[in-house]
Amino acid sequence: MRIGNFIWLICISWCSFSQEWSGPIDSANEVLLKNRYVEIEATQAMFDMYNFNFDRAARQYNYLKKQYGWHPLPYFLLGLNEWWKLMPYGMTDETKWDDDFLLYMDSAQVLAERLFEEGDKIEGAFFLSAVHGFRGRLYSDRGSYVKAAFEGKNALKYLDITRGQSEFSPEILFGDGLFNYYAKWIREHYPYLRPLMSFFPDGDKELGIKQLKEVARNAFYSRTEAQYYLMRIMYAEEGDIKGSLQIAKYLIDLYPNNAYFHRFYARLLYQNAEFLEAEKQCLSIIERIDLRQAGYEWTSGRYASFFLGHIYELRNEREKSKKYYEYAIEYGKLAKATESGYYIFSHVHLGDLWMKDGEFAKAMKYYKTTKKITKRKHSAHKQAVKKIAELKKLM
Repeated sequence: MRIGNFIWLICISWCSFSQEWSGPIDSANEVLLKNRYVEIEATQAMFDMYNFNFDRAARQYNYLKKQYGWHPLPYFLLGLNEWWKLMPYGMTDETKWDDDFLLYMDSAQVLAERLFEEGDKIEGAFFLSAVHGFRGRLYSDRGSYVKAAFEGKNALKYLDITRGQSEFSPEILFGDGLFNYYAKWIREHYPYLRPLMSFFPDGDKELGIKQLKEVARNAFYSRTEAQYYLMRIMYAEEGDIKGSLQIAKYLIDLYPNNAYFHRFYARLLYQNAEFLEAEKQCLSIIERIDLRQAGYEWTSGRYASFFLGHIYELRNEREKSKKYYEYAIEYGKLAKATESGYYIFSHVHLGDLWMKDGEFAKAMKYYKTTKKITKRKHSAHKQAVKKIAELKKLM
């Protein structure tokens, strides 16, 4: 685990338009987190955002901005809209949404600071914690770890103010839940970071999960974000694939065009050996990439193609298997992910398939490529060396 990922975990505790609102705070509607009318106005926009209909979501968020331009909420939501555009791409060179995201978050910060000083302190602190947290996540993904650490420090400062204030709004529990879980998880899994973690409050993983589940049930603005993190935590940290799969199924049923949820769901199906449904979802992902549907990109393609290659290999459908392993290699090149396991082991599997077909020269080509692109200690390198020796005896 790189230090940047540690910073990212700290940060997750929670437009080109950057004009600051200069009018007075509207005291009649200042606590928008509790305003049910605003929730009703935002409902369709939030559905559109998570369903990757970003333009329609932005139109509604801009309508909210006209009504509540004095408040950080519409700017934060516009920033979140940009965030979900880049979510499927993760830590890649695709940065075309970064500037708009940062500008919206800068505007939200200015208004949240004003709200913190002149309006409701708890609501202002919530938005300041969220703004700094999301901005820190982006900086960490982009390798700007000093900036990320600074944002994380500020996020925690405001999180301390909102901690224990869940009676104000269930939204408040989102930051508490993430911090409680990861503060404990880091101490357990990375002993060398414990001296650094001594500067932070102790966490409680069980409490963190409980809080995130409460947010997932009862919050409005943070509900889907909490479900997303629960899905990730169950899969990556708790090893609960079935629990994660249940959430992923719910999310993809609710947001069928969300490319990130779609990819995650397909991965979980594959790892849970639900191959019929995995095949269906992976074929759908590749079709949507071909159609250039929003969010469907090369990383999703290399996942889906590798899964299909292996599924067809298990069925002894060799031609289909070869086809999709080749796709996985091509998508890996396009995604600049030629050091990834999917790219490397696609070569290994293609070598195995051609060897079974008696096409020794073709098999040799893939094994030699595997040997070339891996280090000696890599398991794929060792397999390739062994297979090359076997082939030399047969050729």
